[in-house]
Amino acid sequence: MKFYIYVMAIVGSSYLFAQDLKWNQEIVTFKSANPFSFEQIIVDLDKQSVQDVSGILTLPEDFDPSIKYPLIIGVAGSLNWGIHHLEYLKMYQEMGFATFQLQSFDSRDVKSTVGSQTEVTTAMVILDSYRALQALSTHPNIDIDRSGITGWSLGGGVSLYSAWMPLINAINGGEFMFAAHLPVYPPCMAYPYPSKNMQFSTAPIHVLIGELDNWVPAVACTELIDKMRASEFPTNIDITIYDNAHHSFDRVSEVTVNENGYTLGDCRFPMNEEGTLWLSEYWQIPINTPMRQKLALLTCAGRGPSIGGNTKAREASFKFSAEFFTKHLKK
Repeated sequence: MKFYIYVMAIVGSSYLFAQDLKWNQEIVTFKSANPFSFEQIIVDLDKQSVQDVSGILTLPEDFDPSIKYPLIIGVAGSLNWGIHHLEYLKMYQEMGFATFQLQSFDSRDVKSTVGSQTEVTTAMVILDSYRALQALSTHPNIDIDRSGITGWSLGGGVSLYSAWMPLINAINGGEFMFAAHLPVYPPCMAYPYPSKNMQFSTAPIHVLIGELDNWVPAVACTELIDKMRASEFPTNIDITIYDNAHHSFDRVSEVTVNENGYTLGDCRFPMNEEGTLWLSEYWQIPINTPMRQKLALLTCAGRGPSIGGNTKAREASFKFSAEFFTKHLKK
């Protein structure tokens, strides 16, 4: 399937986000698709329906047209974009990075996937991220070889699994890759199985997550990292677990309970080389449709995770994020 890419600077008020654009911003629109699962990317990508996706490219405020800037693509969580996400992007812009605010939800007319996780999936957004990277590769002020990806919750999963080589190879054969991945409280429940499928990019990956996160537990991430390190393949992954911190610890808010969200503490799903999730290593029942996903979650998930800020963890996360991308993307 050919993807025709076009970049548009919007100045009117009848297009997505146009009324909010600043002088150093533009809308970038590109062709993606709607794969429900990783399997549909790896096995059936050419059969997926085409989807227009947009995002906001912001260049640094001290923009110099003669310079190519490192890029950070940001990916929202299941509640779509929040104030704290945009604070990260603003920090990166002030540091001299270009940022791309990916609009996978709004492009599909979806406001939230909390409680369902089927309308906009990790697979869809990973594909969006790589199509965005391809689109931005032709921009005269973007150094595509110094591009990183970060995201929160669902977006954290995108930031993590976008480093899985079978997905990268299926999407673009490795022509476009991220130079750094920063997943923030990602779901780590899927693990490539057997270990011969544990093939991740050697670009640096660092997970930030809270000790008390019961939406996407830290222990699932430590288990995945242990499996990666035990495999025969080179890894470049680490994790920071913030004490006494819940999901969305980087918000400025009290800790509350989200009655509709899932608690995923007991969920672990093996994933074969074609990206098919199984119910377990023994019960190799594929989880490759929305209904099967719901049934699988009934076997391991609860409801009512806690969500809210932790001042110390928030400050540490912003500081680490700035240092991480400076180290890996700046010359």
